[in-house]
Amino acid sequence: MSVLTCTAPGLDRVFIQVGSLSIYWYGVIIAVGAFLGLYLATKESDRRGLKKDLMVDLVVFAIPIAILFARMYYVIFEWESYAGGPWWKVFAVWEGGLAIHGALIGSILTAIVYARVRKVSFWQLADIAAPGLILGQAIGRWGNFMNQEAHGGPLSEATYNSFHQYLPDFIMNQMCINGTMYHPTFLYESLWNILVLVLLLIIRRYNPLRGEVFLSYLLTYSIGRFFIEGLRTDSLYTFFGQIRTAQLISILLIVGAVALMIYRRYSSKVDRHYDGKKVHKRK
Repeated sequence: MSVLTCTAPGLDRVFIQVGSLSIYWYGVIIAVGAFLGLYLATKESDRRGLKKDLMVDLVVFAIPIAILFARMYYVIFEWESYAGGPWWKVFAVWEGGLAIHGALIGSILTAIVYARVRKVSFWQLADIAAPGLILGQAIGRWGNFMNQEAHGGPLSEATYNSFHQYLPDFIMNQMCINGTMYHPTFLYESLWNILVLVLLLIIRRYNPLRGEVFLSYLLTYSIGRFFIEGLRTDSLYTFFGQIRTAQLISILLIVGAVALMIYRRYSSKVDRHYDGKKVHKRK
């Protein structure tokens, strides 16, 4: 395979410079994704007649905890890269290194505790939040784009000519790193996440059982992530470097989501529908 070489300047990673303080595009894009995801969740919460502050308060707690878990997850699996360097690099999130699965773990744990404290259904909160989560992820991947990270392996000339040549120049120019053109896997995942968002909004219209919007999110996102992760060159590994961590977690999430869907559909317990009006019983 002949690797496609290139010469193109990358985009400036700094959004704005205020004296000695640099505000990076990465952080700005992550913040925009979080804000739009919250907006989507609060609109749905209002439509369902829930208290206006319910989702806002949840996000106030969930965002910092999700960021903390996302960074911890990444640093744990990349410890060799940080062990010999300056200690403050562990906290340098503006340089990238936030793992989605770590953020998801932190968010779910926060939501479980929050639901218990507020005496509301975790599944109801999760269903409302799921479309906002995937929207935030779709937008957040463009932060990886600005950092020239989370990309795939080198592109061959034949692969480039297949369809990459039709992508906007600013995307492919940013994928030109050290003279080599790379797969824009950030774009693949962002587009997949948008498809997942559309699917979740369609599922939500048909009044599914509580929990199925969220479980559908885990299922469909994980399917796409499993295949896209196989193209990346910066994957985190586990089990002596033989298995990509994200692919392993994706498989576990797929199996777990399907198992929970089946269990919740056929459980002898009454299971309220998403809109809280209908009930589902096993006959």
